[in-house]
Amino acid sequence: MMLLALLAFACITVQAQDDMNKTLRHVVLFKFKDASSAEDVKKVEEAFKDLPSKISEIKAFEWGTNNSPEGLNQGLTHCFLLTFESEADRDAYLIHPDHQEFGKLVGQHLDKVTVVDYWSM
Repeated sequence: MMLLALLAFACITVQAQDDMNKTLRHVVLFKFKDASSAEDVKKVEEAFKDLPSKISEIKAFEWGTNNSPEGLNQGLTHCFLLTFESEADRDAYLIHPDHQEFGKLVGQHLDKVTVVDYWSM
């Protein structure tokens, strides 16, 4: 009986450790309107890069432009990856006034946007 209890405790401990190591990723992909100038795109890039300094819930941030040779990006050219510790942090980011303001700027230049959130494994 004691062996079963120890085994169950070990399994719970391993699962808890796995859960602590997971992070929430928020992937944002943009396709800009053909009418948006290079200067417009640069303003959006800079505004997105400024968000981590304004929104404390963002734990990590990186971005880049598509360079895949596969041709499967469906016109999406920019990828932004944000990391959060919890869904609550992600939700606070979504409604944060600085994110809302960014949405107003970027909205006028977007042809397409795709967002995928996932827990890293």
